Amino acid sequence: MSAITRSGPERAHGRELSLADYQLLAQFRHVLARFLAFSAEAAQESGLAPRQHQALLAIKGSPGGQPMTVGDLAARLIIRHHSAVELVDRMVRSGFLRRRTDASDRRRAILTLTAAGERVLADLSAVHRAELQRIAPLLGTLVRQLGSAQ
Repeated sequence: MSAITRSGPERAHGRELSLADYQLLAQFRHVLARFLAFSAEAAQESGLAPRQHQALLAIKGSPGGQPMTVGDLAARLIIRHHSAVELVDRMVRSGFLRRRTDASDRRRAILTLTAAGERVLADLSAVHRAELQRIAPLLGTLVRQLGSAQ
């Protein structure tokens, strides 16, 4: 799957990209990369692999509060189904997740956080929210600049 759909080299919306465009994109990617590095380190300090933290957050923050299945989790984390199964298996063994058969469709397994999963996610979410609040002014500026780049 490719997100590149340009009509020519170095073109954006019918115009060539300027040095300022490249600098803006580079700065935006740098800020995102720093946040992701922060997130990975925070997860590891909490005893989770970064992907495990992402899984807990995806399950707890399921769109519309809908129950999350292994297939839903795979789609949400943009990983293959078998990778999601392995991730869920590890997290169930570690005591962060519970898997139960869906009463209305016995082929589906519904994922829920255990009390330990809820606690570690709450702690991680608090530090992530604080970090996002810290970098929000810079992110807002970059997003506005990207939106107005003509």
